[in-house]
Amino acid sequence: MRESEIISLFLRHLKRQGGLPLGDDAGAIKLGDEWLVATNDMLVRKTDVPEVMTPEQVGFKAVTMNVSDVAAMGAKPVGFLFSLGVPENLSGEYLEGIAKGIGEAIEFYGVPVLSADTNEADDLIIDGIALGRTKRLLTRSGARPGDLVCVTGDLGRALAGLLVWKHGLDVPEKIREPLYEKLLEPRARVEEGTKLSKLANAAIDVSDGPSKELHLLARMSGVRIEVEAQKLPVREEAREVAKALGLDPIEMALASGEEFELIFTIPENLLEELPIRCTVIGRVLEGAGVYITTDGKRREMPVLGWEHLNRGVKGTYREMFR
Repeated sequence: MRESEIISLFLRHLKRQGGLPLGDDAGAIKLGDEWLVATNDMLVRKTDVPEVMTPEQVGFKAVTMNVSDVAAMGAKPVGFLFSLGVPENLSGEYLEGIAKGIGEAIEFYGVPVLSADTNEADDLIIDGIALGRTKRLLTRSGARPGDLVCVTGDLGRALAGLLVWKHGLDVPEKIREPLYEKLLEPRARVEEGTKLSKLANAAIDVSDGPSKELHLLARMSGVRIEVEAQKLPVREEAREVAKALGLDPIEMALASGEEFELIFTIPENLLEELPIRCTVIGRVLEGAGVYITTDGKRREMPVLGWEHLNRGVKGTYREMFR
């Protein structure tokens, strides 16, 4: 079964949920005048850790991917918990590197570790939990017709860096360094998320790919999203890799997962009040679906990106960029 099918199966049986129905970046329960936000995200070495990644970077990423979900809800992270699955052949040196990376990450994000557990496993697994709090939730279902669609940072570097490593591309260091920075040392947009909670209508973090996230926003909000290809913030380093491999840089950017940028929608009249840097890439309209305009031609945006247990299916990293 594919990841999406497994989720649907379990949702049919998990009827008792929190104050926010399951399906967002995180769940939430109202406590007084604030929301307690909680998320869990699992890192597995086989699917989430390229060999070029150091154990310190692995530990840091395990925290980042959880904190990013909290940030996408407009919440300030207040705690981190994790369970560690350890295979027999994992060295003490590698484990210490992971511990160091987790320690560096909780200092960077300013969150305490509240609990941890360890057990034996067939592969390295770090199953993290992040807690946060906010007075106003950002959800995937809040986009409204008339909103602008915006994104923090840039898109495409994470996948471009993965392709450089996987194909052994001989690229100059000035190109490799910024790509590997996003691939190996991504950072969650915590400050941006907390500031967006006061102004934005909807938000989602880019973990599986901008295309998938845009389709989720449109479907869960019951709206149509239109994006201008030329407005997507794709850096020149990523474009160079796409050119070297004969790929469309826009499609590569739309499929690039684990960017941990925030895609959000905001009323146009509030854009000038935004206290963060972002790029306007499109607009929310009445209707359904996601469309992209390239060189004046509009077409339905393909669903590109990552889905676990979806090997060989069109639209995945493996099928598109192997």
